[in-house]
Amino acid sequence: MSSLGDYADTFLANAGFDRAPWLVVAFAAGIALWFGLSGPVAWVCATLIAFICASAGWLVWAKKIARNHLRLAVTTLLLCFIFGVAWIWIRSEMVGAEALKNPQIATVKARILERIEQPAADRLRLVLATRDLGDGQASKIRVNVPLDKDDPALREGAVIRAQVRLMPPAPPALPGGYDFARTAWFQRFVATGSVLGDVTVLKNSRKLSFFKGLQRFISGHVRSRLEGAPGHIAAAFASGDRGAISEADEDAMRDAGLTHLLSISGLHVSAIIAATYFLALKLLGLVPWLALRCRLPLLAAAISALAGIGYTLLTGAEVPTVRSCIGAVLVLLALAIGREPLSFRMVAVAAFVVLLLWPETLVGPSFQMSFSAVMAIIALHSAAPIRRFLAPREESWPVWMGRRVAMLLLTGIVIELALMPIVLFHFHRAGVYGALANVIAIPLVTFISMPLIALALLFDLVGLGGPVWWCAGLSLDVLLAIAHFTAGQPGAVKMLPVMGTGTFALFILGGLWLGLWRGRVRLLGSAPIAVATIMVLSTPRPDLLITGDGRHVAITGEGEHLLSLRDTRSDYTRDNLLELSGMDGGLRPLANWPGSECSRDFCVVSLRRGDRDWHILMARNREQVSERGLAAACERADIVIASRFLPRSCRPRWLKADRRMLLQTGGLSISLDDRTIRSVADMQGQHGWSPYRSHAERPVMKSLF
Repeated sequence: MSSLGDYADTFLANAGFDRAPWLVVAFAAGIALWFGLSGPVAWVCATLIAFICASAGWLVWAKKIARNHLRLAVTTLLLCFIFGVAWIWIRSEMVGAEALKNPQIATVKARILERIEQPAADRLRLVLATRDLGDGQASKIRVNVPLDKDDPALREGAVIRAQVRLMPPAPPALPGGYDFARTAWFQRFVATGSVLGDVTVLKNSRKLSFFKGLQRFISGHVRSRLEGAPGHIAAAFASGDRGAISEADEDAMRDAGLTHLLSISGLHVSAIIAATYFLALKLLGLVPWLALRCRLPLLAAAISALAGIGYTLLTGAEVPTVRSCIGAVLVLLALAIGREPLSFRMVAVAAFVVLLLWPETLVGPSFQMSFSAVMAIIALHSAAPIRRFLAPREESWPVWMGRRVAMLLLTGIVIELALMPIVLFHFHRAGVYGALANVIAIPLVTFISMPLIALALLFDLVGLGGPVWWCAGLSLDVLLAIAHFTAGQPGAVKMLPVMGTGTFALFILGGLWLGLWRGRVRLLGSAPIAVATIMVLSTPRPDLLITGDGRHVAITGEGEHLLSLRDTRSDYTRDNLLELSGMDGGLRPLANWPGSECSRDFCVVSLRRGDRDWHILMARNREQVSERGLAAACERADIVIASRFLPRSCRPRWLKADRRMLLQTGGLSISLDDRTIRSVADMQGQHGWSPYRSHAERPVMKSLF
């Protein structure tokens, strides 16, 4: 053990890499573990174990001068880990809002906090603050208003009265699904719902804030100058307003791997800041007095930083945009003081600032994808072979251009590989040809579409923007054509079953190791990635999926289609069943499948899995039936599924998933071969947003702080 410690200490001393990013990794690991562990007891145990290990390492190696690097590494990493666990715990208690206990219809008097226009969905979304939900406390809710009920007076600051139907924020319908309850907890929503009838404006709002009013004006102006889908996308680029983009275009952009172009984040903020920096540097250089007396790069960096901050505020200052702005400003600061602008230390500082302000964003796909993409770019361009490939040399213009195009393609492939595990973990589907589409789409948006939109807005000040708008619309038509063509190719989208958290952690660990280490030792990061890849490819599809309300049951493994107990008109439910089963063949009603026997009240199915047949009894409605007949049917079934409470006389051979059980577990994912059951309740644990947690656990948490 002593020789191993000396070897590790010598290795750390001679590694020659930046150690600071690993401190942020440890901080993020603490945040991630808090989300992954079940409740307060586990969180306290994790912090105590980490503290004991840090103290033991510090004391045991106190007199071992040769192991000072190992001593500092172990101690500081564990302390950062403890800080991460404590920080997200404190953040959750500070901002979390207890959800509404039950659905209700109420008449509320409320102030509008935010107006979100979504014409593509034929609705207006309002975020309201009210005290009329029973306890007299200020509550934040979100409601949808039909577009035909819209009123120009419904804007931020107005006081309204309306009858609303409210529901608690929904947990995932199935294990591995999108957890809106967690998002609502950190955004302080206690309920969501819709408006019933008309909305009465009691008090008109005051004047909108400058940036909010400017955002609305620019969005409306852009859509008035460009009609159809190009105008909707141009409005998203100019103001961050995505509400008018159609579902078909959204789906095509997603399946082509181009969704990131619609969200105002790193690409857009960087393009604005880079263009401003270049123009400011050139224009300031035309003033001899400034050029001779001032550091022009510093002035240009300050001007472009202001432009980036202004663009961030204009587009709504969403968390992804703020995160990108922070990173871009750090790059400008590095340029101004003569430091390396793109480095892992810069990425680590930006990540730490974001996690300090919004630690909950760590578990969201936006944070993970943006920082993974930046890390992949830095790791690729810092590799010695790539540096040699891009090194300046005497060559013809076509060769120089070909080298850059090849590098752009390679960068796109590396980014797609880096993002693939994240996309599969969160969305269970990935676009196969995203790298090829991005090679064309990213330069198109960065160097053609966005500059044309900016020029068109500028020329509109003197009434000469028409030709420029035509060119901008043409470029956006090309972008949409690329998206629809790519998404329409055979095999363009691959769907896989839900990836386990452990598998995802192996991908992240391997990616961090490949990116943050230097030399040949970084290749060790390929080992966990290889193991995780094998685990993903060998992950079996669940045999049964049962939604939390028990109404929707899906069966896999019986052909290309997913067998569904009920036909559903809900696109959300249909997409959830298909994505979480890892199938893309569509839904097929169970009653039309030859292997089932269905009556008006029940369906009976026999499935061959492994070395035995499984007999499954599923209720199709909530009508009362003879208890004696039901008990006899339950005795012959291995699994009984119902959306209602079943009598105790119903005793299947293995599992009774009725309303009584589902209220405690939420949605279920069942694999019959190994008899494993995953539930939504297991995923959510005792966190504050879980509707399945024990109410007795929260006072324990309160007493600790």
